Amino acid sequence: MQADPHPRQDDRLASLRAYKILDTPREADFDDIVQLASQLCETPISVVNLIDSDRQWFKAEVGLGVRETPIATSICAHAILESEMVEIHDTSIDTRLADNPLVTGDPGLRFYAGVLLVGQSGLPLGTLCVLDYKPRQLTDLQRNALRVLGNQVMTQMELRLALRTADLLRQEVDHRVKNSLQLLSSLTALQARAAPDAATREALGLVRNRIGSIAGLHDLLYKTDPGGEIALDAYLDHVLASLRSGLPQNVTLVADLPAVTTDSTTATSLALALNELVTNSAKHAFPDNRPGAISVTLSKAAQGTLTLDYRDNGVGLADDTPGTGLGLRVIDSLVSQVAGRIEPGHATEGYALRLTLGRAQSKP
Repeated sequence: MQADPHPRQDDRLASLRAYKILDTPREADFDDIVQLASQLCETPISVVNLIDSDRQWFKAEVGLGVRETPIATSICAHAILESEMVEIHDTSIDTRLADNPLVTGDPGLRFYAGVLLVGQSGLPLGTLCVLDYKPRQLTDLQRNALRVLGNQVMTQMELRLALRTADLLRQEVDHRVKNSLQLLSSLTALQARAAPDAATREALGLVRNRIGSIAGLHDLLYKTDPGGEIALDAYLDHVLASLRSGLPQNVTLVADLPAVTTDSTTATSLALALNELVTNSAKHAFPDNRPGAISVTLSKAAQGTLTLDYRDNGVGLADDTPGTGLGLRVIDSLVSQVAGRIEPGHATEGYALRLTLGRAQSKP
């Protein structure tokens, strides 16, 4: 006879569908579990069986060769109405299964053992089961092994659910952060256009550049696998591209960036320091449309530290450029956040500065 629906069938189905596992492709993690269950229990058939409304669907199976069968013939649909584990030594004498085509047909299933797969709701989603064509009985060791493997099935399902939830959260955070940064950038631009004096407009322009640097880092972090390491060369290339767009036509900016990764704090400090340096060079180093060049060279020392050499071939230090004034204090504050240091650079003309920062990793 066909099993009755679970007493909380609607809730149970909602719990099952929340895992979004039905009709997904086969996966080695689940295939390995049923293979091991079959070997340990010495049965020709083993299945990760999820009970849907009108079918039983197999996430993994050994010995069947199909991915689903009708709910009307499901032995597991009976099992989910029972306790944690169901073992039927001889299906032909079980009143629930005596007329089941899977039992009465040829060759006919005679043995069933299944452990419930219970979701976060506390409701059964299906079973990890083993079947045989002859009556038999599991040993205590085999029963324990089936329970452990059933727990592993749920661990895999919970892991995939957690990863999907985390990905949705990342998408929502990404959307909100992007919108917030775009809003801040737009408001800053509006304020700059309405500002009555050049000094205010310039200050707001610096703020907008810094917002752009943070937005670039956020975008790169979002596209990077979790773990805290980002491609520094890709990030700085984005930052420098933004800075180039704000340079006078008579000034060029070139960079030599090796392929290294670093943590987001180091990357942010480096980007904001570069923003300060390039902005000050553009403001002070090339008066009267004097043509010039800015160069940025990043290198990785043998001990893993990062060195940034910054140079321009302009007129040299002015009162507000990074030497002893506010510009240097800003950069020093940024570099100190990552236990770095500032040193004078080597330049025959113009201005040069060297920043040494924390450890980096070469890209594989």
